[in-house]
Amino acid sequence: MKVVEKQRNSRMCFICGLDNEMGLKAQFYSMEDKSTVSLFKFNKYNQSFPGRVHGGIITAMLDELGFRALWSYGKEGFGVTMDLKVKYRKPVPYDEDLIARGVVTYSNSNFLKADAFIYLLDGTILSQGEMTYRILPLSTISKDASIHTEMPYLIEDNIKDIDLNFLED
Repeated sequence: MKVVEKQRNSRMCFICGLDNEMGLKAQFYSMEDKSTVSLFKFNKYNQSFPGRVHGGIITAMLDELGFRALWSYGKEGFGVTMDLKVKYRKPVPYDEDLIARGVVTYSNSNFLKADAFIYLLDGTILSQGEMTYRILPLSTISKDASIHTEMPYLIEDNIKDIDLNFLED
């Protein structure tokens, strides 16, 4: 599927913050179908039991995907999570390449609902989430934040297409 745009990374977010030493530093892409996709891997510091990622960190990634789907969908602003429901289908491994995807399922001027999924490269669904967000200006969420200081990084990587053919099965 065609990548429409690479999304920006923040400074300190646990999921996408490039200055966060403990974070995932995940990269995100807006796709032609208005979804958001990430190609990433968890690491051994994200484990619960050996070989498995902690459920809270899985949930954080799903939450980030659902929120970032807002931008791929063509909406402005930021959101705060109001509701989040997660299904853990299979153990999520660390140190293995994964694909994650967030899709808007409902939107109006104040609210956004999204679904998000984490997959193995063969398309096996490992976990999924349903989220509801309140859309707000960044200045309402944090009086000390600005988009220019919070999301300063755009790392071009020439990824123009991401294989999501498993979604057609």
